[in-house]
Amino acid sequence: MSEMTVEMWDRLSAVEVIEAMRDGALPRWPQDELIGLWAAGAKPGVVEMRWEPTPEACNPAGAAHGGYIAMVLDNAVCLAGASIGERFVPQLTLSLNIDYLRAILPGAAYAVRAEVVHPGKSRIVVNGTITDPSGRTAAQAHAAVTPNRAFTAGPPPMPA
Repeated sequence: MSEMTVEMWDRLSAVEVIEAMRDGALPRWPQDELIGLWAAGAKPGVVEMRWEPTPEACNPAGAAHGGYIAMVLDNAVCLAGASIGERFVPQLTLSLNIDYLRAILPGAAYAVRAEVVHPGKSRIVVNGTITDPSGRTAAQAHAAVTPNRAFTAGPPPMPA
């Protein structure tokens, strides 16, 4: 991690860290690059993301594989959980329950939104949705996350 990144990590709020990822001032997570996911905005307790499923995220039928849909929702609910902190602390998923409602196809941009519904100290409850370009819910999740205390002393390793 560069000195600039460590310095930014030390001075930015949790929301500002997510916005820095969105703006390219901090690197995106490698798995987000792989599957076409990026942060679009954040405020305390709410994260907006965009997802353009890549062909690598699709099953043989041509739709996004359920495991990748779960990864997208997991990333969103964890970012929403992290967004409520004074400083950004990565979250660990305690539970993730998903309803798959419609096929998610490559070549389209999907809106991903996650919102904290219970900001507990050790258990944060978050709801997440993936919405298709016409505004229909394609998948939704209900999750519980917890701060990963291993990172309270500094930033997690991020790609260069």
